[in-house]
Amino acid sequence: MSTHSKPTPGPMERLIRENIADTLKPTVLLIDNESYKHRHHAAMRDVDSTETHFRVTVVSEKFSGQSRIQRQRLIYSLLKTEMAMEGGIHALTLVTKTPEEYEVVPVASKSDAS
Repeated sequence: MSTHSKPTPGPMERLIRENIADTLKPTVLLIDNESYKHRHHAAMRDVDSTETHFRVTVVSEKFSGQSRIQRQRLIYSLLKTEMAMEGGIHALTLVTKTPEEYEVVPVASKSDAS
């Protein structure tokens, strides 16, 4: 059993979750705030936000028949307001799968294997 608890999601993470969940009705939605890894980058020096970089995994039936690029464009369109905000989303790492694709190779097992 892990003794580590995940920090409470901030307002940007909640917006990401809400926008994606409302439209895509995902069976899996994982959002990891990776902003702490990028605080030292030049582009982030004058940014006060602690919610600028996210890794997002979305598993949705709505991705069926779409290419990876179409799926990512859809996510970007859902988050365009949050990406345009001052101190908003600066970068997204996206994993977009259908439930069938996720069953074959779950994202968690990929990271566990490395």
